[in-house]
Amino acid sequence: MPMPSIQPLGALENSNEFIARHIGITPADQAQMLAIVGANSQRELIDDIVPKSIARSSPMQIPAPVTEAAALRQLRAIAGKNQVFKSFIGQGYYGTFTPGVILRNILENPAWYTAYTPYQAEISQGRLEALLNFQTMVCDLTGMPIANASMLDEATAAAEAMTLAKRSVKSKSNVFLIAGDCHPQTIEVIQTRAKPLGITVKVSTAVATLPYLMAQGDYFGVLAQYPATTGSIHDLRPLAGQAHADGAALCVAADLLALTLLEPPGHWDADIVLGSSQRFGMPMGNGGPHAAFLACREEFKRSLPGRLVGVSIDSHGNPALRLALQTREQHIRREKATSNICTAQVLPAVIASMYALYHGPEGLKRIAERVATYTAIFVLGLKQLGYTISNTGAFDSVTVKTGEASKAIAERARLSGCNLRFRLKHHLGVSLDETTSRSDIELLWSFFALDGQSLPVVSAFEDGVETLIPKELRRSSAFLSHPVFNSHHSETAMLRYIRKLSDKDLALDRSMIPLGSCTMKLNATSEMLAVTWPAFANIHPFAPASQLRGYAELDQQLRDWLCEATGYAGISLQPNAGSQGEYAGLLVIRAWLEANGQAQRNICLIPSSAHGTNPASAQMAGMTVVVTACDKQGNVDMADLKAKCEAHSEKLACMMITYPSTHGVFETEVKQLCELVHSHGGRVYVDGANMNALIGLAAPGEFGGDVSHLNLHKTFCIPHGGGGPGVGPVCVVDDLVPYLPGHATAGLPGKSIGAISAAPLGNAAVLPISWMYCRMMGPDGLKQASEVAILSANYISVRLKDHYPTLYASSNGRVAHECILDLRPLKDSSGVTAEDVAKRLMDYGFHAPTLSFPVPGTLMIEPTESENLAEIDRFIEAMISIRQEIRKIENGAWPQDNNPLKYAPHTAASLLGEQWARPYSREIAAFPLAELKQTKYWPTVGRVDNVWGDRNLFCSCIPVANYA
Repeated sequence: MPMPSIQPLGALENSNEFIARHIGITPADQAQMLAIVGANSQRELIDDIVPKSIARSSPMQIPAPVTEAAALRQLRAIAGKNQVFKSFIGQGYYGTFTPGVILRNILENPAWYTAYTPYQAEISQGRLEALLNFQTMVCDLTGMPIANASMLDEATAAAEAMTLAKRSVKSKSNVFLIAGDCHPQTIEVIQTRAKPLGITVKVSTAVATLPYLMAQGDYFGVLAQYPATTGSIHDLRPLAGQAHADGAALCVAADLLALTLLEPPGHWDADIVLGSSQRFGMPMGNGGPHAAFLACREEFKRSLPGRLVGVSIDSHGNPALRLALQTREQHIRREKATSNICTAQVLPAVIASMYALYHGPEGLKRIAERVATYTAIFVLGLKQLGYTISNTGAFDSVTVKTGEASKAIAERARLSGCNLRFRLKHHLGVSLDETTSRSDIELLWSFFALDGQSLPVVSAFEDGVETLIPKELRRSSAFLSHPVFNSHHSETAMLRYIRKLSDKDLALDRSMIPLGSCTMKLNATSEMLAVTWPAFANIHPFAPASQLRGYAELDQQLRDWLCEATGYAGISLQPNAGSQGEYAGLLVIRAWLEANGQAQRNICLIPSSAHGTNPASAQMAGMTVVVTACDKQGNVDMADLKAKCEAHSEKLACMMITYPSTHGVFETEVKQLCELVHSHGGRVYVDGANMNALIGLAAPGEFGGDVSHLNLHKTFCIPHGGGGPGVGPVCVVDDLVPYLPGHATAGLPGKSIGAISAAPLGNAAVLPISWMYCRMMGPDGLKQASEVAILSANYISVRLKDHYPTLYASSNGRVAHECILDLRPLKDSSGVTAEDVAKRLMDYGFHAPTLSFPVPGTLMIEPTESENLAEIDRFIEAMISIRQEIRKIENGAWPQDNNPLKYAPHTAASLLGEQWARPYSREIAAFPLAELKQTKYWPTVGRVDNVWGDRNLFCSCIPVANYA
């Protein structure tokens, strides 16, 4: 019997095992697929598709892959370099307890984190209900009539509030006022966002001095914090009346937990209320991801940025949820957009809403009262120690006058594993939270008890104490009275509710999601594990750098690897969405132009095929958008581009392109395009949305790009989370590196464009996911992923060409990593639209491909490298079966207005009724393919009526009787 071969230990550690698990196509599958697409080898196929002029000249210098276990060991060693201190810093970030039932069944559950944005409402009812709960929670706690489905972070929500105020009020001023005791990171982000829009930001020293600025009358909006960053609770009611008298808006940055005890801003006529829901169960995570919120008065609702979940009815007249006012999603408005927000923080918003459901109104109030009581007790002890408190009232935070003792006190805290906040020169800030205990209060006193002082003796621990919330600002109104917030307090009830909602949705854990441009690939469990490790999760973003060495190493390594993958010289991971990376990149170009005496350059050329966020971001960056034409093959029309470059040569700032193109094709003249724009003094922005076709094959920084953003929630495996969180790094060539985002609040100033996100590392807690992906794939695995993604897309295009023609392809008939199927001819032959096909796919158990983008009446399909051949073939069979159904309509067997496509999707309830007045059987409706009898996914609602939902706009939980 032969002896088994013995491999060196190093070879086992550097195994390619994970690559085979991530990439669904086996070598045998590849051979079969290559034969069908007409290529002799993978190399031949790639050479046919990727232009030789842009092919990489050298491999990526990324470490060789290691096994999952080895990668996790290495990541744990990095995490161990972080120091998890007890944080009393506050400043918008607090310790919180994530209920275990929510942690395991939502945050760690692929049924929730692998779902896509709920654009297809019928298969997204679970997430939509959770988001409707979030909106209701925000409306109830803020006292406002309408709230959106979450924002990226509190600081960007404040910036969006500023621009919402600008377009909604009577005042024609360009001045925005901010109370100086707002969170400093919020002020910084607003200043970054205001500059390119020509808005002047004036900051008072504090709320007390804000009326002096308002007295000048020249402003359109004002922002104050409630409670302030100092901990004070100011009476902001007089500000509302003055702002309205001046034709301006009052914006309030509020704390949701504090609002369970404080009179809500909506009750004293605030116009816009914003903030973060982080302390509702989402760990600090070095700054994110966290769901911010934005609520406004009724008159502003049709200008509210971001997503809005609304109540509508389905084709059977039953209640159904959908994204309301979808046509006003900002990226659809292109250069007329007032915001580039096209995403949200869905997963963190779901967690926040579930936290509110789990605790209910009484539970939330109990948590808040405990925090406020401990704060009052802490202050009693400080006064016994002889300290003076600067606060006017307090909920959870106090500012202590410490004089020359500040550093000594802070150092004593540090040596005990605690962080306090330095405030001004001779003050320290202390913030308490849900996790604060009696022993924490006593430990804090020990830091302040200098020169042998005894610790305070406070009977209030046993006897109680009145909180420091001003009596005139204490809340008297009820909140969260809807039954949904009062029915799930036991873990059993909560578990079943979470399961009930997830069963309504179709996520990546059930089937392939073939969305073009969205890259719904495997989010491996080993990549996800570190997100909830305490060494990554329980870190305050403004903790001292010495405590963040693990994050610093993670940041540096990931940036180095991404530079290798893209060919760029420098990268910032701060932008917390692709749209924010895009915006940051354009600001970098503007800053470089200004520094080089070319501030007059403000023209941004954008092809007509571009992603809608491109013109939206350009508009926000203060640029003027000029659209360039595309030819019949979907490529940039080089003759028109040349003419536009010449016409705007003196003012040309940049051109934005997506590569491969939005039409799913590698344009052969991209290098000449870059050279042309450069010859007229402009820079080239390469949108990285389609980087999954480029990694290891071509690098934008090498073929002429100056700036790109990446979508780590696409190409680098951070899951979409039902529509967020995301990470959108901005990448630049060497001479633009000094202008990358900084963060003065975190001590990172310089030449930079300023802060783009509230936290210096953006959505830092999800960065380990992309680190793990790169570490386990290595350079060859990343390249192979691109190659297989391209092969799979071409395989689908060829297999379906006799049923649905591919709209755009290269001269040799090839596509990139996605293909656009042209369904427009079907409208004339059968009355069937692309939307009908999308809805019918739900009956087959599939999420629809990207519908009517970038061309109306089409479906854009991206299989990714993670899907195996059996699943791809199952999708192809479904599409062919649907085409056969359409032929029955074309030949008259089924009427154009009464067929399975027009009535799709079919719910179980609709099939069980006594009457069935359809020319097709119930079996064809439910089980168009035999295999579905074993694997059927049932949509819970029929086709949602979008028009009804917009005409009858309900965006919070209401009694079912009021739906229709």
